[in-house]
Amino acid sequence: MAMALSDSETMSSALSGSRRDLSRALTAIENGANFDFAAADPWTLGVTGPPGVGKSSLIGSLISKWADRGERVAVLAVDPSSPNSGGALLADRMRMQEADSADSVFVRSLATRNHPGGLASRISPMIDCLHACGWSRIVIETVGSGQSEIRIVAFADRVLLVDGPDRGDVIQAEKAGILELADIIAINKSDLPNSEQAADSVRTAMRLVNGSDTPVHLVSAHDGSGVDDLLEEIESCSFSVGRNRLRAREQLLSAWDSRLLDHPGLNEVLDSLETGSITLDEAVESLR
Repeated sequence: MAMALSDSETMSSALSGSRRDLSRALTAIENGANFDFAAADPWTLGVTGPPGVGKSSLIGSLISKWADRGERVAVLAVDPSSPNSGGALLADRMRMQEADSADSVFVRSLATRNHPGGLASRISPMIDCLHACGWSRIVIETVGSGQSEIRIVAFADRVLLVDGPDRGDVIQAEKAGILELADIIAINKSDLPNSEQAADSVRTAMRLVNGSDTPVHLVSAHDGSGVDDLLEEIESCSFSVGRNRLRAREQLLSAWDSRLLDHPGLNEVLDSLETGSITLDEAVESLR
C-alpha cells in the first residue's frame, strides 16, 4: 500500500508539473495548509455577473483562444454552497469540461463554504500556488449572486462583468457596485434580440453616472462573435492603482470573515444565539 505524501511533498510534486498533486495541494490549501511562495505578481482576471448569463461558456471560449496562443490557463470556478449541507453542485466544471481536457488548461471548482462575497475563503494562496506552478493566466469566476458583492477586486487585477440582453433593464438590474468597478463589460448572447440596445444603455449610463469610458463588448460564446476583440481588450487592460484602497479593504474583510467562520467556538455561540441565552453583542464579544 502506497504511503500518502505529506503536504510539502505534494507541493514539491505540484511544482514539478504533476496536475494530480496540484489538485491535492489546492485541497490542502483550501483546508488551511500554508506554503511559502516567492513574492510574485500573478496575472489575474475576475469574471463576475448574475447567474444564467453565460459566464462559464464565455470563459471556455477565452480559454481556447489563450491555449492557441501558448498560454497556460488556470480557472478557479466558485459555486455556491448549500447553507444546510455546505455542499455545492460545482456545475462550472461540467460546463468547461472540454476546455479542461487540454494539457495547458486547469479548471478547479470551489465551494464558497458559505463565505461571504461570492468567493471561497482561500482564493489568494491558491492563486499564489497556481502562479508558482507556471500558470500564466489565472481566472477567478465568482458566484455572481448579487452585484453588490465586490470582493473580487481583492483578488483580481482586472475585472470582467458579464451580463445578458435577456434580463430586462440591465442598468436597473445592476444598480451600482460591481458595475462601476468593472474594467470591461461584456454583453453575452449577442445573437439574441435587444443585445445592441442593452450594450448602448450600459454605455450611456456609465457616461452619465461618472463619466466612465469602460469598454462594453457585444459577444457570443455560442458562435464566437466578438470574443477575439474581447480577448484583446482583456490583454491590454492594466490594474487600476486607484483601486488599491478598496482592494486592501476587501482583503481585510475577507480575512476577517475567514477567521470568524473558522473560530472553534462558532457552533457553540450559534447554539446560544438560537436559544436566546445570549445577545448578539455578547456573541460578538465571545468570538473576539
